[in-house]
Amino acid sequence: MLSLFKEEKEYRKLFSAGVLNGIGDRFSQVAVLALLLELTGSGFAVGLTLAIRVIPFLLFAPLGGWLSDKFSKRSILVLTDLIRIFFALSFLFVKSPDQVWIIYVGTFILGAGEAIYAPARKSIIPIIVNQYNLVKVNSLEQVMIGFILIGGSLSGGVASYYLGPNITFGANAVSFLLAALILSRMQVKKESVNEIISESTQRENTIAFLFSSSLLLLLLGSEFLIPLLNGIDNVLISVYAVEEFHLGDLGVGIFYGSLGIGLMLSFIVGERLHNHLLIIGFSVLIFEGLFLIILSEVHSVSIAVLVYITIGFCAGVGGTCFDSTLMKIVPKNKQGSVFGLFATISNSMIGISMFGAGIALEYADNRWLGMLGGAGFMIAGVLLLAVYLSLKNNKDKMPSGRESDVNA
Repeated sequence: MLSLFKEEKEYRKLFSAGVLNGIGDRFSQVAVLALLLELTGSGFAVGLTLAIRVIPFLLFAPLGGWLSDKFSKRSILVLTDLIRIFFALSFLFVKSPDQVWIIYVGTFILGAGEAIYAPARKSIIPIIVNQYNLVKVNSLEQVMIGFILIGGSLSGGVASYYLGPNITFGANAVSFLLAALILSRMQVKKESVNEIISESTQRENTIAFLFSSSLLLLLLGSEFLIPLLNGIDNVLISVYAVEEFHLGDLGVGIFYGSLGIGLMLSFIVGERLHNHLLIIGFSVLIFEGLFLIILSEVHSVSIAVLVYITIGFCAGVGGTCFDSTLMKIVPKNKQGSVFGLFATISNSMIGISMFGAGIALEYADNRWLGMLGGAGFMIAGVLLLAVYLSLKNNKDKMPSGRESDVNA
């Protein structure tokens, strides 16, 4: 990692900024939910707040993708961080139940900022890093998520409990400011003439572009399918910790931290991946589902922790494979729009899935639902792998001038 950071100096800045505002956001989220429960005592208020955080992706992620294709990606990242400072601080003014609306408004704006920020951040990676380091850098992205889960979820709960929510809200605002300062110093090289495609392709609609390739359609389909299953897993983390292992909030932090450890460990494999990325990515989905099924039968906390680490490891390897493949086959002038569309789909599906899982838990056994979700991952992995191998055997190609790396 250190040698990669030394070589990719601009990505090092992007990584540092991502860790800062990611941990700050986790701090704030823990404190907001705790404050809501304290003021309202309502689980509905918590659910509504989580939903409000997802809704902006439907509206603003496509806008963020379009903006990042038209304007300076670095400027978008800096501006969204700076604007979010004020709304991160708005939670300081919530003192009574009749002021809870401030939380809803602030949460919506923060979600909108993240929806604009995410596609710009992802589409800037292929521009600031060397092509031969792309897979390694995408593996580091999984490390960053893992670090945020460990540092944010675990320490955020401790900080909120001992120092109070106001400190964590202030810390979130400071993290946005520091991230903006780091990003403002990032040097973004301009794309070379050889990387700019023809005028007719530039005018090509993003949706039409996606539908022009069977491989891109397969990746689009996986973006619908995988988050639908991930939503079940996300809901069950808290349910398992509280209802099955009787560990309360501590268990939630431990299990999220375990996932984070697995994501960080995935770099060991991720940095060594070069070929057959989609075969590996779809295969680890099968293993992820297998371990989710195992988890549904586990009654030991220590074994559950090991299983969550393994699940996080599989998720990290899969995320590296899928993101790297997209960055390789999508032209740079369309990556913002494509990643914006994918972020819209992913967050919408995971929101629908979490809502559906919440309803299902009213009628179904926790572990039975976990086993069903694991089986879904295995079936999805087998299905996606079979379709991809069929495309590979048929030598399906991208549109002229953009042949797919079918062996990716």
